[in-house]
Amino acid sequence: MSKSLCIHGHFYQPPREDPWLDVILPEGSAAPYKHWNERICRESYGPLAFARRMDGQGRITEIMNCYEWINFNVGPTLLRWMELTHPDVYARIVEGDRKSAERLGHGNAMAQVCHHVILPLASDLDKELQVAWGKADFERRFGRPPEGMWLAEAAVDTASLEVLAAYGIAYTVLAPRQAKAVRRLSPTEQQWTPAHEGSLDVTRPYLVRLPSGKSIAVFFYDGPLSQAVAFERLLQNGEGFWQRIGGGAHDGLRALATDGETYGHHFTFGEMALAYVLDQARGGRDGWSITNFGAYLAANPPTMEVQLHEPSSWSCVHGVERWRSDCGCSTGDHHGWNQQWRAPLRKALDLIKTRVDKHFFSRGHGLFTDSRAALVDYGRVYTGAADLEAFERQHFSPGLSSTERATGWKLLSMQQWALAAFASCAWFFDELSRIEPVNALSMALRSLDIGRMSGMPDLERLQDEITAILSRAVSNMPGVGTGADLWRREILPRCETPESLAAQAVLDLWGTDRLPVDGLRDTTDWPGVAVTLTGKPMPGRFAMSVQWARESGREEYDLVLHREPANDPMAWQVDIRGKNGARALATKPGALPWNKRQALAITWVEHAERTAWLCAVGACLPATAMFMPWQEAQTTQNAGNAWARLYSPLAWRYIVGDAPALGAEKDLVAFLSQAGRNNPAVLLLAQRVQERLLELLAISPLAAPGVITRAAAIGLSVDLYPAQNVYWQRRAELAVVQGLGKLLGFADA
Repeated sequence: MSKSLCIHGHFYQPPREDPWLDVILPEGSAAPYKHWNERICRESYGPLAFARRMDGQGRITEIMNCYEWINFNVGPTLLRWMELTHPDVYARIVEGDRKSAERLGHGNAMAQVCHHVILPLASDLDKELQVAWGKADFERRFGRPPEGMWLAEAAVDTASLEVLAAYGIAYTVLAPRQAKAVRRLSPTEQQWTPAHEGSLDVTRPYLVRLPSGKSIAVFFYDGPLSQAVAFERLLQNGEGFWQRIGGGAHDGLRALATDGETYGHHFTFGEMALAYVLDQARGGRDGWSITNFGAYLAANPPTMEVQLHEPSSWSCVHGVERWRSDCGCSTGDHHGWNQQWRAPLRKALDLIKTRVDKHFFSRGHGLFTDSRAALVDYGRVYTGAADLEAFERQHFSPGLSSTERATGWKLLSMQQWALAAFASCAWFFDELSRIEPVNALSMALRSLDIGRMSGMPDLERLQDEITAILSRAVSNMPGVGTGADLWRREILPRCETPESLAAQAVLDLWGTDRLPVDGLRDTTDWPGVAVTLTGKPMPGRFAMSVQWARESGREEYDLVLHREPANDPMAWQVDIRGKNGARALATKPGALPWNKRQALAITWVEHAERTAWLCAVGACLPATAMFMPWQEAQTTQNAGNAWARLYSPLAWRYIVGDAPALGAEKDLVAFLSQAGRNNPAVLLLAQRVQERLLELLAISPLAAPGVITRAAAIGLSVDLYPAQNVYWQRRAELAVVQGLGKLLGFADA
């Protein structure tokens, strides 16, 4: 038997989308990035897709797609965001699975329960939904059924494994301390041998027999090695990482598993150490080969059976108490804090889900041919695999009116957000007022909001019950209060209303110079809802229509905008009145929650900066030609402050190739080098040059070397990372561009 290496990365981010707009809003702690998904994608997911292998001179010899060589799972909610916002990274993930399947006969990718819910704490219905939706998401993205499925926090019990087996899942991955006892797979073998983390043979798969008669295989990762990768700085040196893998290794499988964010986000440049190890293993060093769990299982069926500690997980030594009680497990960031808030948070969300389920099946009777079947299959709609009309034909009762069909879609959406509220991270950390519990409560509120629109009864009484339970959840932070205080102060104001949507649409359109005048219309289009304004003859008057995603029919309103004071848009008053003559509703953008105000501010500042930039670049069209060469003893330009004020557009004109005045290029370069020192404008300028370089690689690659050379000449540090990625993927055609590879830092150019 040979030595096989399988490195697993568990990639996951909690669902961060605002549950009304269905878009991720700004998160201040992630600055300068807009939110944590953006930041972690740049620090980890992207670098793993384009991991640098370098020679001794720091030149790139290879850009490795680590997803082609590691076993991995990526959360469905994260993939949904990534597909829309970072298609290059998303494509490398999908490509990594495809290429590994071509090489090994089994793909590297595993599925994951959809919303990262702790399955042992979920109802039977929710267990099935999490598995079914996770499987549907996987099949849509990777074009094949999943062989394995990652359980959130590796939280497991028999009931959860039964659902996995029922959906055709062949294996899952657990921590070694989750094994209770083992025995040989033999008709005559009766005796179980107790197992513990130190004695368990983790070089083989095991079989779990289930009460239903089905079975599922379980892999156990190498605990000490995985711990070293995650927490012991093993990634600071690729060779050290390799030696640790090989140390004391025997034939069979050596599997390690960590959060995928370990590589790059938790440990900067960790992806480079990983790429080094993968390169050694794929080259057969010391007799190693790279495999994945699916391929290894096919070649090495279980010969041992295992009993598990139930319920158990990889991140709580008390089973699954971390997600429902003050068990003592936390991140340990704040000595003396407690997590007694976990139990009432769980109880409040369980109450909401119970009422949501009751309303779904009560109201859904008559709307769906089979309410549970429709809900299970809704995962294909959620992941974008199902056509809405086809779904209606399959699951909606015949002869429904448009209003009844809209109610059916509301019920399904209500369940979607109720499920999302149970993402494990709401309980994982040490404080109630963190963004994760707040997001969970926001999603639960969205579910109730949709329930209200679909006729859910006794909502006021339910709200009272919720706040009574949350009042027993006490924050560790002075001044925060209880969960009930959070509910009233931070959660309820997040609920979108016609007037809050109007305020956001008005400022979004105004901030991008799109606020329509008489007879014209424009739309603010979020993934979850679209708001269209049509200008009327009188200034400040509009017709407003609201269209929610996956719902038929529009809500129609009249809108009046009072633009006083002119210099404070957050103080403008927005009045709306329904077409049915209902009383006018008024609000101001300044009343919106911080993250929505910040989103509007970002929209405005990016548009304002872009407008100012285009104006400056246009004004500086003749700038390089007007920059006169210096005379003897001249060390800077006459009217230097005025020229320095135009640093960015002047530098841009030079970098993109505008010819300097005869004999002036050396002096222009010297001036721009001087003016760029400690100049805050260089960051945006470098970003624009980076974008221009990508455009040139797509449409006119022969011009790219000049841009890189001129930017370097004036001391502008441009991040060449995206251009390097493009070059590597298109190197067969771009290698003919003289000097381009060398300028981008490649060794073989």
